Amino acid sequence: VQLQASGGGLVQTGGSLRLSCVASGGSLSRSTVGWFRRGPGGTRTFVTSLSWRGEIPRYADSVKGRFTISRNNAENAVYLQMNSLKPEDTAVYYCAARLGSTSDTRTSAFSTWGQGTQVTVSS
Repeated sequence: VQLQASGGGLVQTGGSLRLSCVASGGSLSRSTVGWFRRGPGGTRTFVTSLSWRGEIPRYADSVKGRFTISRNNAENAVYLQMNSLKPEDTAVYYCAARLGSTSDTRTSAFSTWGQGTQVTVSS
């Protein structure tokens, strides 16, 4: 499976963006999907994930109430709706997937990664 992320851009504080991640070469229907981000000079950190079993999504505390992950198995895609964006949300955002269910939010728990899309929030 290959993942292609898109939708990043430049937005002002308080604005919104919707990231998309489309899979090819395989189905995401039985995979846990997630989003991670890497800020300037930082490491890749967990943002959110959603298992294929339809369990309650997991979110990093820093994005709870502002970000929403969703998936569309028919489109073989996962989305990240980001609202009330803050400058500290500025990062490269990566979508990721792994077969089966997991509650593990470490990067090592995900086997397949997209190329990343830049999100910049201006103050």
